[in-house]
Amino acid sequence: MKYATIDNGTPDGQLALVSDDARTCRLPEGATLQSLLDGAEPSPKGAERPFDEATCLSPLPRAYQFLDGSAYVNHVDLVRRARGAEMPERFWHDPLMYQGGSDSFLAPTAPIPGDPSWGIDFEAEVAVITGPVPMGATPDQARAAIRLVLLCNDISLRALIPDELSKGFGFVQSKPACAFSPLAITPDALPGWDGNKLHGTMHVELNGQLFGRADAGVDMTFDFPTLIAHAAKTRHLAPGTIIGSGTVSNRDEGGGPGKPVSEGGRGYSCIAEQRMVETLRSGEAETPFLHPGDRVRIWMEDDQGRPLFGTIDQTVAP
Repeated sequence: MKYATIDNGTPDGQLALVSDDARTCRLPEGATLQSLLDGAEPSPKGAERPFDEATCLSPLPRAYQFLDGSAYVNHVDLVRRARGAEMPERFWHDPLMYQGGSDSFLAPTAPIPGDPSWGIDFEAEVAVITGPVPMGATPDQARAAIRLVLLCNDISLRALIPDELSKGFGFVQSKPACAFSPLAITPDALPGWDGNKLHGTMHVELNGQLFGRADAGVDMTFDFPTLIAHAAKTRHLAPGTIIGSGTVSNRDEGGGPGKPVSEGGRGYSCIAEQRMVETLRSGEAETPFLHPGDRVRIWMEDDQGRPLFGTIDQTVAP
C-alpha cells in the first residue's frame, strides 16, 4: 500500500491512499497518517481522484520522534576525515544516532532555507516509520514494528557542525528541518525490501546532473531492526517514530571511498563525501556546497523506471 499526505491547510494534512501506479488516490474522510498508525478505525474513502505530488506534504508533516542513524559507516569515515577527526573502531559495532527536530518537516518540493555561509548540504537517506516499539525490543520485535518505508533529504549545515559538536552535546543548529518523499510504502509492497534493508539505487541529481547512484542495500553496516532496537534500548517508541538510515554510501570495488559518477562510479549521496574524495585525491575540495537556486532531486525507481516513492525535488531559497 502507498500512502501520502495532501496539504489541506492543517498541521497534519489529509491522508491519501495512493494507487499502485501513483496516478490516482482516495482521501479517507478526516484521516491522517498518524491516526492510521495509532490504530484508528478506517473512515469512508472518498471518490477516486488524480494524485499530484505537488500537493503533498511529507507523509508525516510532523512526528512524535525522528531519530537518524549513520548506518553506512563509509560515510561516517569520510565526513569525520573531512573535519580532521579520527573514527573510533567501535563505530563499526555500535550505531551512531542523533535525535532530530520533528515538530515540522519540509514538504518534498519545499524550498531549502538557509544562509549559504552555513555550508548547506543534502543527504539522501532511506527511512522507516514504526508502530509501537517496547523498551528493550529485540531486533525481531523491531523488524515486526516497521510499518512504512520512505526516502529522506536530511539537510545538514556543514560549516556549523564542527563548532557545535566540539561542545560535546550533539546537533541542534546544524540539523534544520528535513524533507521526506511524497510516498511512504508498506514493506510488503516493496520488491527491494528484504525485511532488514531496502535494496535499490538511490538516484541523486544536482542542477540537472547525476550526482549519485549508490545502492541502498550495499555497505549498510547496521540494518533497520538493529537501528530501531538501538533506539529502544532505554525508551518505548511511539507509533509514528521515524528512524533514518543516515546518508547512503558505497565503497568502490577496491574498498576505497568511492568514485564520482563522471568516472563511472556510484557517486555520492551528499556533497561532503565528494569534497572529501576530492581532497584526498588532489589536496583540495572543489565542489561547493549549495547556494540559492541550486536544485536537488532524490528518488528511487521501480522496475518500470518510475519514481517508486515519488521525487524529493527542492531548490535552495534566495
